[in-house]
Amino acid sequence: MTDTLVLPPPARVRLAALAAAVLTVAAGLAVTRVGGGESAKVAGDCLYTVLLHTLITAAAPRLRPRTAGALALGLSWCVEFAQLTGVPADLARHSLLARLVLGTTFNAPDLLWYAVAAGCTTLVHTALVRRTARG
Repeated sequence: MTDTLVLPPPARVRLAALAAAVLTVAAGLAVTRVGGGESAKVAGDCLYTVLLHTLITAAAPRLRPRTAGALALGLSWCVEFAQLTGVPADLARHSLLARLVLGTTFNAPDLLWYAVAAGCTTLVHTALVRRTARG
């Protein structure tokens, strides 16, 4: 099956992706302030991959949703596996930004939640592109 998606103009995609990124960061901040426990952790994991998808789309608005989703998933997994080295934990001791972006401790279930988020975000992105193409 070929992907026959007709992508909207890059400027429009970029603007929508940046708006989605802002909303994703706001959701992440809300989860950390209001939530707690395992559900907040899972939400944070998912939102991390969603944010990567939106930023990738903003940076490269001509990418197909599946490609953006695959890149977001791959980057999420790379960051998670990097935590096995201890480098992110070292950086996090010196920088709150590094702690937020890189995390500190490897957790295998996070890999699943990144995949779930990448799949969901790809489906939403695809649906929005199709809806835009229909007018």
